[in-house]
Amino acid sequence: MNDAIIRTENVSKTYSSGDVLTSALRGVTLEIAKGSFTCIVGPSGHGKSTLMHLIGGLDRPTEGAVYLDGVEISRLDNSSLARLRGKKIGFVFQFFNLLPGLTAAENVETAMMLAGIPEKEQAARALELLSMVGLSEKAGARPSQLSGGQQQRVAIARALANDPDILLMDEPTGNLDSAAEAEVMEILHALHQRGKTIVIVTHNNEIAANAQNVVHVKDGQLAMAA
Repeated sequence: MNDAIIRTENVSKTYSSGDVLTSALRGVTLEIAKGSFTCIVGPSGHGKSTLMHLIGGLDRPTEGAVYLDGVEISRLDNSSLARLRGKKIGFVFQFFNLLPGLTAAENVETAMMLAGIPEKEQAARALELLSMVGLSEKAGARPSQLSGGQQQRVAIARALANDPDILLMDEPTGNLDSAAEAEVMEILHALHQRGKTIVIVTHNNEIAANAQNVVHVKDGQLAMAA
């Protein structure tokens, strides 16, 4: 792919605990095209989340290189990496991590403050994003007043605060029932149609069946890519 927005070259990740070394990834070379919808699948504990952390700049490889939109992020210093990550990537995780004392809109606005969006623009932008995920009527609700699916939709709106090119998601439907999962996936497909690059880590084969590309990780290696 010449239009790869994410690329890894022979990436390995080893963790140490005392004298014990654990290999989480071994020699992974991968390309993800700009504007694509990709699922990374595989059994639990085989390296899926580690790979997501590396391509998202949340961790660094022990060996190999990671490129984000042509920039080798594995060589950047921490502050440069944080700036690039904050500009290019929105993260969504299995656990919603919403601030319980804030409303849905305020949770989204908090992410905008971190992204450097002017304060006078934050409220209107938060409502726009909540509307995009079908929650404009819940802008004033706190997380405890929202269902699991609604909380995850707020988390998606929050991830869009910096208008990232890429959404990286680790088991985003793992805590949702089938109806809420379908709602979240509908939103993700709509975002993909708007040009976002969607990357989902999941063990759910039904989620993966809807992706353009599927990357299989097993025993820390790529088993197959389709």
